[in-house]
Amino acid sequence: MISRRQFFKLSAATGIGLAVSGTAAGSRVGRSIAPRVFADAAMAGLSNPADQPKFSVFAPNALDPGFKFYSPNGKYKITMQQTAQMTGLVNPSGVPVPTTVWGYGENGKGVTWPGRTFEVQKNQPTEVKWENKLLDAAGNPLPHLLPVDTTMHWAYSLHGYTQYSIAANGVPTVAHLHGGHTDSPFDGNPEYFFSPGWGVRGPRWVDKKYVYLNDQDAGTLWYHDHALGITRLNVYAGLAGFYILRDELDTGKPDNPLGLPAFPYELAYAIQDRMFRETGELFYPAFPGEPFYDDFIEGELPSDVFPGGGPTALAEFFGDHMVVNGMIWPKTNVEPRNYRMRLLNGTDSRFMVLRFRIAASLEAEDLEGASDPVPFWVIGSDQGLAGSAVPTEQLVFEPGSRYDVVFDFSTVPADSRIIMENIAGDAPFGGDFGGALDPEEDFFPNRQTDRIMAFDVVLPKDEAVLDRFEPAAFGRYGGNNDIGTPTTRKVALFEGKDEYGRLQPLLGAYVAEEWKAIAWHSPTTENPALNTTEIWEVYNFTGDAHPVHLHLVNFEILGRNGITFDSDDGEPGQQVPQHNGATGVAPAITNVVEGGSINLGPNDGYVEYAPKDMVTALPEQVTRIKATFDKPGRYVWHCHILSHEDHEMMRVLHVGPGA
Repeated sequence: MISRRQFFKLSAATGIGLAVSGTAAGSRVGRSIAPRVFADAAMAGLSNPADQPKFSVFAPNALDPGFKFYSPNGKYKITMQQTAQMTGLVNPSGVPVPTTVWGYGENGKGVTWPGRTFEVQKNQPTEVKWENKLLDAAGNPLPHLLPVDTTMHWAYSLHGYTQYSIAANGVPTVAHLHGGHTDSPFDGNPEYFFSPGWGVRGPRWVDKKYVYLNDQDAGTLWYHDHALGITRLNVYAGLAGFYILRDELDTGKPDNPLGLPAFPYELAYAIQDRMFRETGELFYPAFPGEPFYDDFIEGELPSDVFPGGGPTALAEFFGDHMVVNGMIWPKTNVEPRNYRMRLLNGTDSRFMVLRFRIAASLEAEDLEGASDPVPFWVIGSDQGLAGSAVPTEQLVFEPGSRYDVVFDFSTVPADSRIIMENIAGDAPFGGDFGGALDPEEDFFPNRQTDRIMAFDVVLPKDEAVLDRFEPAAFGRYGGNNDIGTPTTRKVALFEGKDEYGRLQPLLGAYVAEEWKAIAWHSPTTENPALNTTEIWEVYNFTGDAHPVHLHLVNFEILGRNGITFDSDDGEPGQQVPQHNGATGVAPAITNVVEGGSINLGPNDGYVEYAPKDMVTALPEQVTRIKATFDKPGRYVWHCHILSHEDHEMMRVLHVGPGA
């Protein structure tokens, strides 16, 4: 099989497609995003997505009053536990089957996937005691639901922690409030992990109680696990949920000053992808013969380390079942009016490009005969509302990001079914909207990930509730409040190989006039001074788009330019020290030349006029963002493809002295 790396080496430079058209020149190393060929037939025992019902179960609304945590004093005890949950999945006989998952919930009240929603007020602190109760009925540590690769740089591989194991000590976890303007001790970054009963505490662990000051404008935040080296597995098991911050303008009430739709016309949906066994269990590939394995494992792994060829981490994961708030391909019934939707991309690796289309009938399960895309409004993103409502027909939706949209269901015929469509493919995103695998080459040949959920316009309009949204009158975000004159920092994205020859995505920086790929444990290079503003230039030297996330801050996306560069493709490359003293390799990059500007906007699916903590860094481009670092201490920045951050595409971001 030709690997992705071999595709890069053999392909001619043909451009990156729609999103980067207009680049002044292609890279000196040819790159094209070619779909990978997965296994020819489904593994026995896996759920075939084509056999699962579509739009037959209802999606929970994460902003429903019954789906929220409540506390009269802002203090919560939230547990992480195992549970069984119905997802709408059926076995080959058509019988609904439960799925064992991990969830968050109030102590003693059970847990859910996703966890229930925090709804908090600006400048009113929240205190959360996160409790790891991943134990069986006898109080013994639970095994992980998914295969764990202990060769990774992970919690129990750290110096002073190698005597611990999941079997003896339990699964390490730590909750991160993604998008939170959080003090360093409570950021929940990877080395703050703890095991059940706090029996093992990470080297940066501080306290059982986390305090969130909520000292930022209203926005759609989310909380999820962030334990070192197993984030992808813990989130996949179910550890994620919404955290909605309100303020005096975005109140969530019908009389809010901005005229925004309020419950029940405000919806929140976490979109994820999964694979399941026919019996209902979650499936995650890690062994030879399983999906994606041959795409990343090019030779035999050493049998003394990987008996049977695994378990091993793989560079990316694309599920074949689309899941919304824990339900596969669900639906919701709506009135003919404006609805506000807060959308979260909670997948491992999947970029989506969202569109809304009128299905051929109210019973349709696919997009055959569907209408042209119906326009909708983007009113905000990761950490708050935009400066204006922006119309678009498609929206690039990167992993980890949130978008706030308004769809007017009064513009479509009554008794219509609107399908939320995904036109991005089941493959690494390179900036174009293609990349979908040939149906004859897909793991399951009848691709189902082009549809996400349905909205049936079947409810009568409640005329007693005013529909107050006026796009022309909407406006909120005014940009960052800068402190001082910005300085510039050059950082980079690389793709190398670890000590076993596995593909390893890496971050790096321009250090001593050289582009260096740097793993997590190496000395900190991103060390902004307290209360300074920086422009980060993110150079992408890989063949894929990467969703880059900075903890602590929100930032403005200033723009993108094409780049050309020379690469030796890791032969001989630069040596990259690994966590265990071994050495990996990454390409040596030289002769970087900046080209013309890349102007991406709503017609290209990019709506970025809002406070962001995620940015899509496209291949062969430099992407510029601007942020102010106003809290001291240790944070991180990373790619939010979870499989990437777990395999070293994450670095310390330390603000102020003490790095």
